[in-house]
Amino acid sequence: MNSVLQCNDVVGESVVWCERRQTLFWVDIVGRRLHRFHPASGTHVVRATAEMPTSIGLREDDGAVIGFRHEVALWDFEDRFETLALVEADRPDNRLNEGCVAPDGSFWVGTMQNNVDSHGGPLPMSGRRGAIYRIDGAGSVRALTGPEFGITNTFVWSNNQFVTADTLENALYAYAWDGASSVTGRRSFTPAYAKGLPDGSCLDSEGFVWNCRVAGGGCVVRFAPDGRVDREVKVGCDSPTSCTFGGEDFSTLFVTSSRFGMQAGQFDESLEGSLFALDVGVRGRPANRFRLAKR
Repeated sequence: MNSVLQCNDVVGESVVWCERRQTLFWVDIVGRRLHRFHPASGTHVVRATAEMPTSIGLREDDGAVIGFRHEVALWDFEDRFETLALVEADRPDNRLNEGCVAPDGSFWVGTMQNNVDSHGGPLPMSGRRGAIYRIDGAGSVRALTGPEFGITNTFVWSNNQFVTADTLENALYAYAWDGASSVTGRRSFTPAYAKGLPDGSCLDSEGFVWNCRVAGGGCVVRFAPDGRVDREVKVGCDSPTSCTFGGEDFSTLFVTSSRFGMQAGQFDESLEGSLFALDVGVRGRPANRFRLAKR
């Protein structure tokens, strides 16, 4: 285990590996930054954004799709952003959070009550106001759930089920998934884990779920497709936030982290907000890619 990049993210999130470019992409939500990192060369490019970027996914046409506060936009990896869809624009106290490309090429996003003030500090939260939405290649938005989440996190699809999390509830849930645009029958995926709270996740080549344990968890936990705990892997920070498999053979687990809400003295000499690389003995799989409708 090692820190491969001390990037000082406030809330590093939504890390994804592009095998075409051999490059990692991720966002710093509160720092309002987009990251692009090529591990082999060490090249690291950071782009500031006016709005909070909350998630990022790859596109089939080699660009990216990005969630902002209420907007889902297309990005060309340079300076051009194009609005694709608006989500909960009529709910100014909410914002987007988790976002991930589904196996069918759509982009799924989750919402939550906004917990970041205008200065980048924490705001109190008062309830479950978050829902999950599906956005297709034409920009059409469909609600998949009602407003039943505190903080939406973890979007993975495995064994005809959709696994997601509510960080505030320390809960991982599974829905039956029809392979396209519907989820039904929410149930507990696994009992509440004792360390930290669930944040982002990814799948490995065997269909196991790797879940980052934020808020003091300091680890990534591997869950079997039936929710059984397989093992726990420590990370060199208190709050790992999202993970993805990458590298030439998808054998490295890259992990982002957060220092949101910490006092300066808590992270000055630590690696909170860094990017980590773990050798966990299994391989991952390529990320799903968003498919735009023909224009």
